[in-house]
Amino acid sequence: MLMEFDSDQRLWRDTVRDVVAKECSPAFARSVVDDGVDPNALWKLYNKQGWTEFTDRADMVELGIVLEELGRGTDPTPYLATMTQFTPLAPGFSLDGAAGTGVFSGVAARPDGGGWILQGTASHVLDGDRAHRIAVVTAAGIFVVRGADVAATRTPVFDPLLHVAEIAFSGVRVSREDRVDVDPALALPVALTGLALTMVGACQRTLDMVLDHVKNRQQFGAPIGSFQAVKHKAADMHVAIERARALAYYSALTIAAGDDEHCVVAASMAKASAGECQSLVFRHGLQLFGAMGFTWENDLQFALKRAKAGELLLGGAAEHRAKIFEERHAVDI
Repeated sequence: MLMEFDSDQRLWRDTVRDVVAKECSPAFARSVVDDGVDPNALWKLYNKQGWTEFTDRADMVELGIVLEELGRGTDPTPYLATMTQFTPLAPGFSLDGAAGTGVFSGVAARPDGGGWILQGTASHVLDGDRAHRIAVVTAAGIFVVRGADVAATRTPVFDPLLHVAEIAFSGVRVSREDRVDVDPALALPVALTGLALTMVGACQRTLDMVLDHVKNRQQFGAPIGSFQAVKHKAADMHVAIERARALAYYSALTIAAGDDEHCVVAASMAKASAGECQSLVFRHGLQLFGAMGFTWENDLQFALKRAKAGELLLGGAAEHRAKIFEERHAVDI
């Protein structure tokens, strides 16, 4: 597998980066939180640009490039949930420009006549409060339900741009037509890889801002970036990000290649590495900004919060390291 972007992929990355820098700036993020600006116009722009057309597994690297840049820009739209959690669970299901999300646990399905009844509560569902369609994983299969048929409550989280919700399924009836024949074990790696790349983008944004700060911040008559201790922290951040990025795109490559044998472990490796990366980048980023990076007035806090939130969704680094061990141990046996 090639681990470097080709010329088309580099052009695609630069194109996406330019759009995100122009349309999803820190000023726009502040307006969403402080002034209640609706990010739906931005979501429509993504649809118009064709960014929601990467629904085939073969497009995972190109989708990953978009996700990394949106992580860098602290995207406030439901793009991540729609493209990496709903679409893999309900391939071929047209949303027609609407938002979707996925529920991977917490819901049971019991037979009822010619259909099923969904019952249960799903917690920490990304964009669960604004999804028009929800793909629900149960022991009886995957079902697509309307967002209007469930009770979704947005849960306040420390990233004010992120929508996380608790969804209650109280006797939601579904039919055979609502059932999707997909293996959720092969859909989950897309969700994990998407989160990992989003975290990588947020961590890269943190490092970019830190480097700009230490080059300009003066102490004892010299830029603080000239001090050895600062250089070491910045170098550690760079190494952690490159490692996490390499594993995230390796996971994307296994998905794009249809490598079902390795993509599950690769996705857990990517999520674990991204989680460890954000921990180091978060700590060093705050230190090198003198902790003012966590104040509302400083744009750094958007990237820090997005990276940290990604660690808490769909399992943290410790959980995925345990999964990797279990998978490898099972193979050895």
